[in-house]
Amino acid sequence: MDELVTITGVVEYITFQNTENGYTVLDFSSNGELYTATGNAGSLYCGERVTLTGTWTVHPTFGKQFRIENCRREMPETAAEMLSYLASGIIKGVKEKTAAKIIEAFGDESFYVIEKYPERLAKIKGISAEKAREISKEFINRAQEREALIALEKYGLSTAECLRIFKTYGARTVETVEKNPYALCSDGIGITFERACEIADKLPVRPDDEYRIAAGVLYVVRHNLHNGHTCLPREKLVPTAAMLLGCSDDTADIQTDKLIEQKQLSSYMLNSRDFIFMPDIFNAEKKAADSILFMKHFTPKNLSDIESEINKAELISGICYNDKQRLAIKTAVEKGMLILTGGPGTGKTTTLRGILKVFEWQGLEVALAAPTGRAAKRMSELTGREAQTIHRLLEVEWDRNDRPVFSRNRRNPISANAVIVDELSMVDITVFSSLLEALPIGCRLIMVGDSDQLPPVGAGNVLHDLINSKALPVVELNEVFRQAMESLIVTNAHKIVRGEMPDIYRTDKDFFFMERSQPYAAAATVAQLCSTRLPNAYGYSPTEDIQVLCPSRKGEAGTVNLNKVLQKCLNPAAKHKKEHLFGQRIFREGDKLMQTKNNYNITWKSDEKEGMGIFNGDIGVLEKIDEAAHTLKIRFDDRVADYPFESHTELEHAYAITVHKSQGNEFDAVVMPVTGVVEQLAYRNLLYTAVTRAKKLIVLVGSAQTVERMAANNSKSKRYSALKNFIMLGDSD
Repeated sequence: MDELVTITGVVEYITFQNTENGYTVLDFSSNGELYTATGNAGSLYCGERVTLTGTWTVHPTFGKQFRIENCRREMPETAAEMLSYLASGIIKGVKEKTAAKIIEAFGDESFYVIEKYPERLAKIKGISAEKAREISKEFINRAQEREALIALEKYGLSTAECLRIFKTYGARTVETVEKNPYALCSDGIGITFERACEIADKLPVRPDDEYRIAAGVLYVVRHNLHNGHTCLPREKLVPTAAMLLGCSDDTADIQTDKLIEQKQLSSYMLNSRDFIFMPDIFNAEKKAADSILFMKHFTPKNLSDIESEINKAELISGICYNDKQRLAIKTAVEKGMLILTGGPGTGKTTTLRGILKVFEWQGLEVALAAPTGRAAKRMSELTGREAQTIHRLLEVEWDRNDRPVFSRNRRNPISANAVIVDELSMVDITVFSSLLEALPIGCRLIMVGDSDQLPPVGAGNVLHDLINSKALPVVELNEVFRQAMESLIVTNAHKIVRGEMPDIYRTDKDFFFMERSQPYAAAATVAQLCSTRLPNAYGYSPTEDIQVLCPSRKGEAGTVNLNKVLQKCLNPAAKHKKEHLFGQRIFREGDKLMQTKNNYNITWKSDEKEGMGIFNGDIGVLEKIDEAAHTLKIRFDDRVADYPFESHTELEHAYAITVHKSQGNEFDAVVMPVTGVVEQLAYRNLLYTAVTRAKKLIVLVGSAQTVERMAANNSKSKRYSALKNFIMLGDSD
């Protein structure tokens, strides 16, 4: 690691600045020399005196640069520095001419006058008394921000984190942090409980231990929320929190009661057990259940002859529906709500097309939606009608803490008579609840999914809870059609669901297995398959058609290592390709990348339109690295988005991705290492999900014993959720 150095200078020019996280590219002068610096430096402006800590680097295009690790700001001291500072635009209402008038009037005392005696500014021509007060208020706010950042940085907080904290607490920032550093664990700021403990250790006065106990209890609930649980039984929460905190069960239990009284947690008795929720998640599950029960009592009227319309759909499509498919179409029309489920090759798409035809003949306005961009695109391709993500359907916006807020809701419902949602197994409880809230009265809701796939990445178990509540009509398609039986992918997928060993030794179909007992050997074979063997044999593009799916990120056959191996052989360094080092990762033009979190602030363009938002799981190709603008141009199918350099933390190489991240996607060819799989990931629905991502070809590389063990293991990870119980309780009233 390069040695950290400290250098003091004055900011001369700002090339680029992200006001959200403080990432800045600037020129600064020090001892008569002009240098370029990059990094998280906060809200800097020209004329500011700064002390930078970091490392010297040499950029291949721009030469010597200073990479900022920490930035300490100091107020300008001389009249010349003050003039540069004020003229930079840092203070609203003050531009170059006004700045010059202020400095001319008050010289080195200008800042003192602005802060303490703003009424004196009003004596300057062009500055009213009201404008003088506004200038002073803005100046003081900037000074408070600077002081807060200086005070917080000594606790090991980055500039970007300090900015988020100041944005939340304003003038009370330092007071709040020093009284209760555990307040930083809130979702809006995102400091981990462990780091809050480290900050507490550095404080001059140790905070009240009750803050730590409360934060520890909340941390356990939040941590399990990220693991998919919407709630926790109290008898599991309390001892877990006590162990984390090193306190007694009684202490943790008492603090849990206090948090419930303060409405920071919610409690509900289910089957004589006390379950603890985060309040927003409790409300989401309760509202979802209430919405489902409300819709059951408002079945939309149907005036047409359903049987004749189903017959007409058969005639037009040249398809003969089986009994279950006919039942699904009829139920969708008569009941207004339907869960349609089934594995590959059972005719879900054919049934969905039939439902669509009948709905449209009835004059219904139908909206098609899916949880991810790729799933929506696939839905469009299969139905021949436009589909969109659920977030777009609900017209997502963002609040000041970058949390999603949907414009479509009960007061402003979507304009559709019927909504069809695909890939319901991927939908978490907050999105599902928001969708239900936005449906107009009498709207039909058709939910399509495969209950044998993995549960959603987010909290909840929506599809399973809905099915198990037995409150809604469910049609499970389980007859595999003859043409689908020709595919070994399909027949093996159904074997896996039944817990049987798939047929892995056939070499004349679309499902192949290559025995490699060691992870390093499996990784080498995966690289060969992607780079030469599959492209040569089938004409597949290594980046567009082939996708490596891994059970885990870790190990030699995990995504982290395989992405390095695959980048080297699929997109090696070349003179004509620009590349940029972000920490330990090299991003190179031509790289296959994945967005790892929903970001609705990123603007994208296509040939037809512009929009906002790139979603968790979207896969694209890095087309251009612009060092001057500090941006990455990435193409996601037909959309092109520009990313500022500092957003690289939301991107990962996607030559290899986890099976969990592949949900909702399909790929022409899938290659999956199945060796060295840890016990907690060696289960049936993970293998099944991977196999069903392949449209034309899958190759498993690894151990036959691992494949057999995964197929036999039906111990799905337990998820605590309450949607089923809430529906059943309401349905029995």
